[in-house]
Amino acid sequence: MTVSICIATYRRPENLRMLLADLVAQKRAPLEVIVVDNDAEASARDVIRRRCQAGTPWPLHYDVQPKQNISLTRNRTVELASGEWLAFLDDDERVLPSWLAELMATVELHYADGALGPVVPQVGREAPSWIRRGRFYDWARMKTGRVIPSNRLRFGNVALRASLLRAYAAPFDPAYGLTGGEDGDLLTRLANNGARLVWCDEAIVYEPIVASRLSLRWLLRRSLRGGQDFARHFLAGRYSRSAVQPGRLARARFAAQAAGQCVLATSLAGVCSFAGKRAAAFWLLKAAANFGKITVFFGWHYREYADEYAGASAARKVVA
Repeated sequence: MTVSICIATYRRPENLRMLLADLVAQKRAPLEVIVVDNDAEASARDVIRRRCQAGTPWPLHYDVQPKQNISLTRNRTVELASGEWLAFLDDDERVLPSWLAELMATVELHYADGALGPVVPQVGREAPSWIRRGRFYDWARMKTGRVIPSNRLRFGNVALRASLLRAYAAPFDPAYGLTGGEDGDLLTRLANNGARLVWCDEAIVYEPIVASRLSLRWLLRRSLRGGQDFARHFLAGRYSRSAVQPGRLARARFAAQAAGQCVLATSLAGVCSFAGKRAAAFWLLKAAANFGKITVFFGWHYREYADEYAGASAARKVVA
């Protein structure tokens, strides 16, 4: 089975350099590595040039997708890839030498159409103690081979049968291009159409948590967006076995439950504030996620990637 590794990148040259070095050391070599730069100024070009000069055991393809939209950028990686399987990584991750071999062994052993692995956060010592103890960046892990529930499907460490994505003109919906959630939208669509997506707990990917994300403000925004993603997928029928959009009663029940949980979590955050910031933050994040669900009914979507694009541009101007 031939595998193309697909990476969308945006102004993280040092992270990308380290990730490409990790991929050179893979025990199972891919057919190729595809890097698509979402920066119109092609800020990753020099990293690609230096990596090619140093040598790679596989072809390294680079392209620029200038419009700021994560979905369009991911779609371009799919267009350029020629492998029978597509493995996706984020540009700020690190992988062990056994990563790709473990993913592909799992899809073979379990007759799967895709495999997802854990993304393990690395929180530095500079993080506040309540963040280090809170495990706020962790994702649930499962036994290898288990079919993944729809509400736990996510990107960052995944291999998929390429034919599933090529069946769509644009597998990643551009409507999610500035908000995020394009990964869950695609994966739940694939699952609803019968794709067998399983867990591979051995294919570990590490994600260093940068200083700008070590704050309650960032965690609240991420939780709010997570709640919005969940609501958008629910309203689109992604969590229904029949893939049918919920009716008025189901929508009203969903909104009422989210509102009640938001109020309860906010109250518990106030009570737990006496026990310390970690306990209060836990419930505040629950409140933010449920508030995010409610806001979708009013047509508001937090544009997380738009903020990232703006922040990267501002930082570049300061450096310049």
